[in-house]
Parts: sequence; C-alpha cells; structure tokens
Amino acid sequence: MREPNHVFFMRQAYNEALRALEIDDVPIGCVIERGGEIIAAGYNRRNAEKSTLRHAELIAIEEACRAEGDWRLEGCGIYVTVEPCPMCAGAILQARMSFLAFGAENPKAGCAGSVCNLLRQPGFNHKVEVVPGIMREECAALMREYFKRFRA
Repeated sequence: MREPNHVFFMRQAYNEALRALEIDDVPIGCVIERGGEIIAAGYNRRNAEKSTLRHAELIAIEEACRAEGDWRLEGCGIYVTVEPCPMCAGAILQARMSFLAFGAENPKAGCAGSVCNLLRQPGFNHKVEVVPGIMREECAALMREYFKRFRA
C-alpha cells in the first residue's frame, strides 16, 4: 500500500481551518481520506453554532459516515490541523479509523500524545496510528494568530 501524501492532505485541512477563521471560530480544520481521495471535510463551528459538539473532526466524521454508508471508517485517515481533544479522539477511535495525522500539538487538551493518548490505550479493542507534526509551524501560527486577535 502506498504511503499517503500527508502534506497534501494537511494542506486541505489547513484550508478548512481558514474557513473557520473567516467566521471568527477557532481555526481548526479537518479532512478524511480513503484511498487517496478526500471523502469528507470539516472546520470548527462551535462559536458560530453555539454548540460544544461542532468540532471540525466530528463534522467531518459525520460527513464521512454518510459518504461511506457506515459508522465504521476502517481504512480511512483523518488529518487535523490541531491535536484532537478527548471528545474528538474518542470519536476517531470509535469510528475505527486507521490513522490520525495532526499539525500542532495541543498541550492543554490533546489526546493523541500531549495530555494522554486515547488512540493507543492498551485496554481498547482498536488502535489508531498517530502521525504528529505535519505542517506543525503553519498550523501553530494560525492558532497563535487567532488567539492574539481574540484577546485584543
């Protein structure tokens, strides 16, 4: 099996994050691929829709499930500009995704290695490969820009 082009897919996730920035939401973007094709995308809409659940990953997972006609997303990879929180890491695990690639670490809430790693917990029946640091600097800079503007 050919290695996916992580930078290409993260660039697409980054473009989704820019959409969140346009609506003054936390700029986190996500795409899901299967076999080298993007099957779903999402960007944060928590502030815009006033819902805790409107994270980029959950939006993309929901779209991917519709596209695949199943809740199991085995064989799919998910690209997120920022390391997923516990809720999103849990959803990635529950969807049985093959791997997660993320850009910037999330030292306050990241559950793919920073605070903990839900995706590689020994007790769970599924494990998700984690590929950290794809476009790390660009993704982190976008978050810094947002919070600098948010605090001003």
